Amino acid sequence: MLVLTRKSEEAIKLGDNITVTIIEIKGNSVRLGIEAPNSVRVYRKELYDKIKSENILSAGMSMDEFTKLKDTLKKDD
Repeated sequence: MLVLTRKSEEAIKLGDNITVTIIEIKGNSVRLGIEAPNSVRVYRKELYDKIKSENILSAGMSMDEFTKLKDTLKKDD
């Protein structure tokens, strides 16, 4: 994991097309602005995890089955 220190209004770049800017820092909260192409989906992690779980459930797979399938597909890459 890369750990960076940024101040308000400073930014980081992820590749050529994504910029994450620190908008505001208040106590324990940080407001981020994310500029990314429309083709890049940006989710809060807890929402992403929920979507992933719901998709797995709707496919009728257990998490173990999903993990095995994912690992098998990675080997083919």
